Amino acid sequence: MEAKRFLSGLAASLIGSLALLSFGGCEGKTEPAKPAPTANEAKPGENKPADAKPAENKAGEKPAATTSGKKSLTIGVIAKSQSNPVFQAAKTGAFDAAKELSEKLGVEIKIDWQTPPSEDAQKQAQAIEQLVAKGVDGITVSCTDGNVLRAPIDAAVEKGVPIITFDSDSAQSKRMAYFGTDDVIAGQTVMRELAKAMGDKGVVAILAGNQTAPNLQARVKGVKEEMAKHPNIKLKEVYYHKETPADAAAMVQQVQTANPDITGWAMVGGWPLFTENALDGVYDKAKVVSVDHLPTQLGYVRKGQVQALIGQDCYAWGHTTVTMLVDYALNNKKPEKVMNTYDLPIVTKENVDKYDGLWTKWMGN
Repeated sequence: MEAKRFLSGLAASLIGSLALLSFGGCEGKTEPAKPAPTANEAKPGENKPADAKPAENKAGEKPAATTSGKKSLTIGVIAKSQSNPVFQAAKTGAFDAAKELSEKLGVEIKIDWQTPPSEDAQKQAQAIEQLVAKGVDGITVSCTDGNVLRAPIDAAVEKGVPIITFDSDSAQSKRMAYFGTDDVIAGQTVMRELAKAMGDKGVVAILAGNQTAPNLQARVKGVKEEMAKHPNIKLKEVYYHKETPADAAAMVQQVQTANPDITGWAMVGGWPLFTENALDGVYDKAKVVSVDHLPTQLGYVRKGQVQALIGQDCYAWGHTTVTMLVDYALNNKKPEKVMNTYDLPIVTKENVDKYDGLWTKWMGN
């Protein structure tokens, strides 16, 4: 009897507990479990998971229709200087890409242009920090000094802001990719064309711009490597200068006057040729080959004062890198390669007319 009474009491207790649980379940509301965020849904300011392996795309390929659900993006663009026309072409390319992709993808894409008036790596570093603080979706930058910009680039990436470099790299940083000229090849091509124009003998001066710019140092390296293949050509000196047309032109004229034995100029940037009459007192004494093919430079080729120009796709610096960053922001797709370059056209008197009008588009005219 005692056992029966115990079992009867236990059953009654269990029935009562179940009733209370049922009653409580009717009164309370439970939230459905939320799925863990994916790599493309990391919160602003957080790193994406280290094991995330986004799909890759080819450099310059237009993004597919977005799957992220984002309605607007802002991409920061930092060139070396406002005063250099090659970066105005990059600016045009960036804004054109934003407009085209906005229409194609149905996502508002804005460009935040944060380029200093003249070359200043510290101001570029500040611009990166300010863009990160604004919460931009990506940054593309041409590094005046790759070493100075390494820390702010790394800090931006660690806060979840992807960075791509163009024209001038910070190779040791955590930037996602580089797009631009293969600078060693550019330097080699300049020297190869110059040796041809000089009859494979003489004395060469190298005009080299900013001594801290990694892209220009790579071009100088390329010039020297190619020069070593021509035993009858000697190097006079590498001349560094402020990267403005006036400063560069003054440097060339002063050096040529002081060193009449110079018979060739290897210009790893076209700075003096961005203005008129830069080669007065020079062109009749030395052959000249330069990087870039701006409209004023084409005029020097037509007049026979410059023997060849090595072109760069300055418009694509902005257009392609903005496209890459948009694709990453919307679809989590990285560029197919870390180092992305293009072929370098050689402009001579024979084909110079082919390049008429190119810069009209690139300058937004």
